[in-house]
Amino acid sequence: MRVISTTRRELLQGAAMVAAAGFAPKLAFAQDAARRLIVAADSEPRNLNPAMIASNGVFFVSSKIVEPLAEASYDGPNGLAPRLAVGWSGSEDGLSATFKLRSGVTWHDGKPFTSADVAFSAMQIWKPLQNLGRIVFKDLESVETPDETTAIFRFSKPTPFQLVRNALPALTSVVPKHIYETGDIAENPANTAPIGTGPFRFGEHKPGEYYKLVRNENYWQKDLPKLDEILYRVLPDRAAAANAIEADEIQLAAFSAVPLADLDRVSKIEGIAVVTTGYEALTYQLIVEINHRRKELADLKVRRAIAHAIDRDYVVRTIFLGHATASTGPVPRNDTQFYTSDVPSYPYDVAKANALLDEAGYRRDTNGRRFSLRLLPAPYFNETKQFGDYLRQALAEIGIDAQLVSNDAAGHQKAVYTDHDFDLAIAPPVFRGDPAISTTILVRSGTPDGVPFSNQGGYVNSELDNLIDRAAVTLDEQARIALYQEFQRRVVDDLPLINVVEWNFITVSRWSVKNVSNNPRWAVSNWADTAIDS
Repeated sequence: MRVISTTRRELLQGAAMVAAAGFAPKLAFAQDAARRLIVAADSEPRNLNPAMIASNGVFFVSSKIVEPLAEASYDGPNGLAPRLAVGWSGSEDGLSATFKLRSGVTWHDGKPFTSADVAFSAMQIWKPLQNLGRIVFKDLESVETPDETTAIFRFSKPTPFQLVRNALPALTSVVPKHIYETGDIAENPANTAPIGTGPFRFGEHKPGEYYKLVRNENYWQKDLPKLDEILYRVLPDRAAAANAIEADEIQLAAFSAVPLADLDRVSKIEGIAVVTTGYEALTYQLIVEINHRRKELADLKVRRAIAHAIDRDYVVRTIFLGHATASTGPVPRNDTQFYTSDVPSYPYDVAKANALLDEAGYRRDTNGRRFSLRLLPAPYFNETKQFGDYLRQALAEIGIDAQLVSNDAAGHQKAVYTDHDFDLAIAPPVFRGDPAISTTILVRSGTPDGVPFSNQGGYVNSELDNLIDRAAVTLDEQARIALYQEFQRRVVDDLPLINVVEWNFITVSRWSVKNVSNNPRWAVSNWADTAIDS
């Protein structure tokens, strides 16, 4: 397979300008853009406001239109590159964070960007409405704007600046105050036709067919963007994406839009590259969620038996076809800031698993069964569904009868996170660069019912809760890292959930598409420097 894995300082030079002849008759506009990039999109979010919904499906389109204060970087200080902010610092007491903003920036409607937009976005959207901002900005009390290029965040309680800094790429998309300050933010028309400061303006959305973005001629960064248009062709079937890039109908397929099983064949086609980097800050984790209300699963020996019954290397090889890594715990290996390998391990050992279940008092009946469980695989990816089939078989090897229950996305979320109608569930949460943003919520008790990707399994551990709470207010960066490393050890020891593998996505690109995967969030960054070599 021709796989390109760029290092931190290398840029992929790859993919080809496409005439898109096969695609042209399907579009309602002329093929006259000299520099158009046609991209596969496997989902079609209706709300494109990333300040409100911090999710990769939204970012994939909207990050080119609406910009954050900073973006992830392979080379920048603390792994960040400036966007709408050019500098940032935190006070020693953790009660304030100051951002120096970029001057001379205008919104797509021509109005000037100022600190008032940052203050409005933070106080009216990130803190009260955003799915992840509610955690990071929960103690944000006010945002002072002494001038148009300064925003000072004031916190009512000490808030680690390390956390704020780590959250900048995903949680600080800025929207225009003058567009959102009147009426219901959730119902604002700009949620479906965003107005931003980014290198591209929203063009149009034709449901079921495409999103069209067009060049922002007044972008603040000189001579950018390098593309005239980005066209997201809606292709929910991943096999269709593989066929489209093979037929020169699209030039780019990100987020593993091309099935893993097709990568070897597609990579051998002249002019196509398979790119394995550019997702390091978007690591997905395959986990087994556990309902601790179930008597058998409240027993640590049973949870450890299940962990020993899972052959992680087999899962990596056969389900992810090598495009994943076996997990050691709740923080992925590629996070150089917080990860530790100093945790307990549960190597694949069916004999050990059976012995633990015997010790726990769950012996096999005359049919070889110990007890039955309801197993709900998340429907979001083929891999999570395939792992559900594998886990059912793995549990059968140790005498546990797992009954597979399949739901659509809405039904799955309701069953697991609202109704708690499951014993085991399979989920793919995202690690977003800091445990406080998306990882601790998976194990901390007290999360209200209905919050997806959270501890809805009834697990309660007051010592772990206290550790999580201490880390959330620890200002010293090294002390905070040490607390989260202890957090990893305790989670793996007590197994409120089971981490199986972690994976980043794959991009398939034509060779003449330039500057692909040049930052750790590339697929959801602004693509200002992405170009097509004609």
